[in-house]
Amino acid sequence: MGYRSELGRDVTGWASAAPPRAPHPAPAGDFAPCANLETVISAAWRAALIGGLIAAAATLPGLGVGTLWDNSETAYGEVAREILIYGDPIVMHLNGQAWFVQPPLYFWIAAALAHLFGPTPFALRLPSALATIVSGGIVAYVVARLRGLRAGLLAALILSTSLMEAIVGRLAIMDALLDLAVAVAILAWFGALRLADERLWLLGWLALALGTLAKGPVAFVIVALVIGVWAAWERAAGERLKPPSLRMWAAGLALFALVLAPWTIAMWNVAGPGAFGQLIGHYTVGRYLDIIENQSGPIWYYGAVVALGFFPWFVYLFPATLDAWRAARSEGGGLARLALVWSVLPFIFFSFARTKLPNYIALEFPALAILTALWFDGVVARRDRRSALVWTALVPLTLAGLGVAVWAFSHDNRLTPDLQVLRVGLLRVGICMMLGSLLCFGLLLFRRAAWLAPFALGATSLSLILFIVLYGEPIVERFKPIPRLAAVIQSERRPSDVVAIAGVSGAYALLFYTMPRVETIEDGGGPGEGDPKRVICGSPRAFVVASRRKPSPPSYGRSRRELAREGGDVLYLFDGPPCTTEASATRD
Repeated sequence: MGYRSELGRDVTGWASAAPPRAPHPAPAGDFAPCANLETVISAAWRAALIGGLIAAAATLPGLGVGTLWDNSETAYGEVAREILIYGDPIVMHLNGQAWFVQPPLYFWIAAALAHLFGPTPFALRLPSALATIVSGGIVAYVVARLRGLRAGLLAALILSTSLMEAIVGRLAIMDALLDLAVAVAILAWFGALRLADERLWLLGWLALALGTLAKGPVAFVIVALVIGVWAAWERAAGERLKPPSLRMWAAGLALFALVLAPWTIAMWNVAGPGAFGQLIGHYTVGRYLDIIENQSGPIWYYGAVVALGFFPWFVYLFPATLDAWRAARSEGGGLARLALVWSVLPFIFFSFARTKLPNYIALEFPALAILTALWFDGVVARRDRRSALVWTALVPLTLAGLGVAVWAFSHDNRLTPDLQVLRVGLLRVGICMMLGSLLCFGLLLFRRAAWLAPFALGATSLSLILFIVLYGEPIVERFKPIPRLAAVIQSERRPSDVVAIAGVSGAYALLFYTMPRVETIEDGGGPGEGDPKRVICGSPRAFVVASRRKPSPPSYGRSRRELAREGGDVLYLFDGPPCTTEASATRD
């Protein structure tokens, strides 16, 4: 079955009362008029453009506001910066040491942008923002080709204004690139298997290779799971798929290898097989089978992540999923089946992983957006708004509950003036979001205005995101002491000085905002790594960031001066005479 069969089921099932829309394209042999095909393609490209603009509005404003967040942003930003420092794009480095934790694609792009704009938060976050913008455009394009302009725009709006998508698109991490690659591969192979389009088949392999360069074999695993189960479901539903020939399989695999081979071979020659043992064995397979860096969570962890990350659209997932399930059980429900499989399988896969982080599940958010967009589009087309009214009413109720919880917590706890300001800001955001949900509810009451309802909620969510970035980020910046202490170090640092951090968080931030190498002093550290005496006595001068709540580091007879205080941290400078050897001089 081609696009025509799916459209036929959609029009008579999901949107039986829909007003006439431009016919959708059909594969060769289905005799779709050329004018109609051109009209649909033109509408899809308009959807892609507007969808990309919506995503840009959610990610670009204030992208460089605030310093990098510790520890992922500062660590990954530093790896990108050290490509420029050491001039080595093959072996990644962190703090001057070889680093085999993630593949290089994000770091290459971030380093190139840092070379153009400087190693600023804006430059290092821009790869994620651009990937998110492209994701919004692609999702809008595909859905518009299959369901019309309105559905395509809704899909892009819902995806780009969900909280998780906006966050991932604003962080200096590689997940947005992975999410884009997975989405392109899934949607390309979805089209290729239905239309026997060789170009889409090769595009899927290209995206899969780039996803592997972005975050390793997880890209291949997720795409294979989703497409494999979807294809089996299609055959069980009686749909005709057009699998690629052996020649196209060989071409796809060759393209995949061609993209990966240059870096893989160069890395093998420089660092040997041990580097891939760490990258794939420990930091990829090991993350799934064991807990890395204390990042664990219960089996229901990602249920909470989806509920919060897909805000404010989460309340619509239940009816959208039920509607998609009904559509998936009938002829021509290929898009509904794909969205369901894409939503469920990654969720299950990552729920059983031992290591858990919220951003892992973001690669299924395009599917959640498609489900919700199709449901909203069907509600408007059928003019059956009762269920939408019921579920929309849950949004202000949820916000009211959260507002009461925030107010009760802040009332019963003594907050600093900065936190009081943040509390007031959060309550204002909640009120704004509640007004937006009430506007959405009100528009649904009127038949002719109902189609505006999800756009009103999306605009409110976009306002919420921008408010958090432009208003909340400057307030939160006051709770990041390391960048300001690093500025003091840089203003007084000499080439022979040592920089160290002792017993406080923010080592990667201190590294990023100074220069490698940064030493780490451990409590009770002995000879070797973490030894305070080695750090303090090993150079003419030593800058040490420590906690104000703990005893100051030993001076070993040297001069110890306090240069600055920020929050709970203090910056010391050790200089003067060489260290003494008497035990009595180790603490003063």
